[in-house]
Amino acid sequence: MKADYEIAAEAEMRPIEEIAEKAGLLPDEIEPYGKYIAKVSLKAWERIKDREDGKLILVTTINPTPAGEGKTTMTIGLAQALAKIGKKAFIAIREPSLGPVFGIKGGAAGGGYSQVLPMEDINLHFTGDIHAISAAHNLISASLDNHIHFGNKLGIDTRRIVWPRVMDMNDRALRHIVVGLGGTTDGVPHENSFSITAASEIMAILCLSTSIDDLKERISRIIVAYDVKKKPVTVGDLGIVGAVASLLKHAIKPNLVQSIEGVPAFIHGGPFANIAIGTNSIMATKMALKLADYVVTEAGFGADLGAEKYFDIVSRVAGFRPEMAVMVVTTRALKYHGGAKDLEKESLSAIDRGFANLQRHMKNIWLFGIPVVVAINRFEKDRDSEINRIMELCKGLDVPVAVAEIHDRGGEGGLELAEKVVENTGKANFRPLYPLELPIKEKIEMIAQSIYGARTVTYTTSAEKQLERLEKLGLGNLPVCMAKTQYSLSDDPSKKGVPKRFKIKIREIMVSAGAGFVVPMTGSMTTMPGLPRHPAAENIEIDSEGNIKGLF
Repeated sequence: MKADYEIAAEAEMRPIEEIAEKAGLLPDEIEPYGKYIAKVSLKAWERIKDREDGKLILVTTINPTPAGEGKTTMTIGLAQALAKIGKKAFIAIREPSLGPVFGIKGGAAGGGYSQVLPMEDINLHFTGDIHAISAAHNLISASLDNHIHFGNKLGIDTRRIVWPRVMDMNDRALRHIVVGLGGTTDGVPHENSFSITAASEIMAILCLSTSIDDLKERISRIIVAYDVKKKPVTVGDLGIVGAVASLLKHAIKPNLVQSIEGVPAFIHGGPFANIAIGTNSIMATKMALKLADYVVTEAGFGADLGAEKYFDIVSRVAGFRPEMAVMVVTTRALKYHGGAKDLEKESLSAIDRGFANLQRHMKNIWLFGIPVVVAINRFEKDRDSEINRIMELCKGLDVPVAVAEIHDRGGEGGLELAEKVVENTGKANFRPLYPLELPIKEKIEMIAQSIYGARTVTYTTSAEKQLERLEKLGLGNLPVCMAKTQYSLSDDPSKKGVPKRFKIKIREIMVSAGAGFVVPMTGSMTTMPGLPRHPAAENIEIDSEGNIKGLF
């Protein structure tokens, strides 16, 4: 089969004006960025906001494996299949971050015949949203240090600065730094750090904001440091809210593109799910729900991270009522969680053992009152015997299951899955996992024990003090956004399948007061990933005519 970039290069794209018309948008509601990309004005929301919502389908998966599960590909393929059976479908997914594109993961525009286009532009810079978020974030960093340099009227304690700098790249060397070196004209020396832009609170704020006014209000609440009396210092205190919001004037507008089969797609916002909320912007999904019968979206990584945060944070803020979750699995991924050493060899016993991870994630979804449909993402070399075993195990739990070949066949390969999705809508009884009124520690422990299966939760001394401070500041009623490895239900990435009798260790608790959640840091999680030994960047090339190869 041809490589993803070859399939994308050969695809015939429609002008973005045609895609906008197909989606139900008016000509004056879009702002074209070239022939095949457009920003959508927030004015469109005012016209469509009173319409009835379509059905919201969340695509999620088990704990990720090196074999890959194809969650984004399944999201796109399912929407294409729904369109083929006569439903008006819309895709709503995140923007790719350059860090993973050049790192271990590669691009995030789907694959095979279930891609969003133009693939190269989407994966590389796109409309500049992430760069705008970086600039807005770093304006706060520069203003904070400048305030300290010119007298520190707010009495900021330089030992208690909690606002890092950001860049949209994996660069482990910048995780821990010292700034202000060089002399009296070069600022005040203090420790600082870099996070990847996807981990920025500005990214989460952009995705949760519903208007410019909402954006400004959230920015004003960001806590950047504490003063010598241990009171919080905010962006509002620095007096730069308007400037920061101005940099996001265009970034707040959803981006419209198309799938390889012409299904409209919003790609907007890009927070990671292991350290942030892990889904696209609320406004993109809200608009899509008013324009389509079915909106297919995704939440990053496994259901223990992306889906939990989608239900407990994003859906609360937006008022979403998800209809169902589609759980993507592959034979190789289940064999990996089942302890198989060679994923190419047939092993029904490894499938059986690995199924426990899938079953745990299905139970997690059911805790929220959401039904599950299992989508077996089939690849060319998959064995019928292993596919059939997964189907038998799902049917034994009375869980709808369908085989999908959306990578090789596009929407045509997902017709059975689309029918199962349509058949099983209308059965949800959505409810969040916890009430917001619970103390932060109780919310953390509910997630750790109910979702991860942990026996207990432990806290460092500094985390205990941070908890106490947040409660005193009146922030105890915020939802919890856990920062945890995606590779395991535990906080240890080496523990596959369903670990038993493990502890979750909270080493630090950060607060995103503007976004509106607290972030407990578990295990060895970092907000600045590093590149692997052989990064994907080594495979990317551009020829003399500007054609890019090696993106996947």
